[in-house]
Amino acid sequence: MPAEPEERHPRHALDPLIHQPVRFSILAMLAAADEVQFAMLRDVVEVTDSVLSKQLALLEQSGLVAVRKEFAGKYPRTWVRLTESGRTGYDAHLAALRAIVAAPPEAR
Repeated sequence: MPAEPEERHPRHALDPLIHQPVRFSILAMLAAADEVQFAMLRDVVEVTDSVLSKQLALLEQSGLVAVRKEFAGKYPRTWVRLTESGRTGYDAHLAALRAIVAAPPEAR
């Protein structure tokens, strides 16, 4: 049986919840702002309302984002922001991606 390498490949640090392309795009947008309105997030990430709602529900259940609803007159508005653990998870995921890219060719 081969010996375990002292250092594991950085891909092991990737978070499968964050790695999914739509969720990763959502978190990237939220990382650049304090809070983003649902419609703007939908348009920037280029998904439908239902796709965004489903992905936000997963991220909210995992504690990575917080969703706030309010009314502007009689119109509902939904706002989304990264939580502290969401920022930590996103930053760790980015660090893993950077480590993969920076790895020497023989380590890939």
